[in-house]
Amino acid sequence: MSPIQVLHGQPTPEELATVLAVVQARAAAAQAAAQAAAGAGGPVNPWNDHAKRLRPALRPGPGAWRTSAWAR
Repeated sequence: MSPIQVLHGQPTPEELATVLAVVQARAAAAQAAAQAAAGAGGPVNPWNDHAKRLRPALRPGPGAWRTSAWAR
């Protein structure tokens, strides 16, 4: 990690702490996003799988109008 330098002005310790906190938070978020993209999230919990709540695909065919009201 490269050091952070103040090139202009005289920031207070509080201002420096704020800037460093923002930089660290952005770096942590970028690292978490990279890990999630790499598949380090683990398996999906079936209780949290939102795709299960979606309506199943329509399957048109002979007699589809009759079976459209059947409970799934």
